[in-house]
Amino acid sequence: MACNDATENLNRKQQIKLYSYFKSTSSCRVRIALNLKGIDYDYEAVNLLKGEQHTPEYLKLNPMGYVPALVDGDITIADSFAIIMYLEEKYPQHPLLPDDLVTRAVNFQAANIVSSGILSLHNLSVLTYIGEKFGPDERLPWVQFHIRKGFTALEKLLSDHAGKYATGDEVYLADIFLAPQIDAAIKRFSIDMTEFPLLSRLNAAYKELSAFQDAMPEKQPDTPIAVI
Repeated sequence: MACNDATENLNRKQQIKLYSYFKSTSSCRVRIALNLKGIDYDYEAVNLLKGEQHTPEYLKLNPMGYVPALVDGDITIADSFAIIMYLEEKYPQHPLLPDDLVTRAVNFQAANIVSSGILSLHNLSVLTYIGEKFGPDERLPWVQFHIRKGFTALEKLLSDHAGKYATGDEVYLADIFLAPQIDAAIKRFSIDMTEFPLLSRLNAAYKELSAFQDAMPEKQPDTPIAVI
């Protein structure tokens, strides 16, 4: 109990700042992790459409010019996976990784499929490039192809591990990566989720969790009124 109290006091004394964009699935992952761990943070909006991620000030935080970036005291971390692992190490409440070695590996694999095999192929810079080189009509088919490919792999990977959530009956790292990607697939990229019954079931479970729903794009302070 004393350890938990000390952690809570530290959270209150040292406010974390998250540089985020409401529609960014990478930012959403971090928002979910912060919510699950009960960590208060200041939200600093970075408008990607206005190019604020390319300003000299922001590039000092994230040299890649992506969101999110997290500032915790004198520490700055700029990558959603690295941020979440940092939070896991520093703030032990609500562990995001299971103790079981195999289940832990499955969580890492699922998270990497989302971050490397799906999102990295349809982030804003990639879609801008596709639109410029091949025309704007080529962007959606490109995104849908890569999402379907990744979701097909995830259905197979998680079929022997899923319980109520991706790798059992507790929320872990895989869920944090899956929820924003599924949400974006449905709302932004018109993916027919009947192809993916397991992911659809998980998505329904995530909708019952306030830590997840409070992190979704429509709940963020920089969300345009028209989106809400």
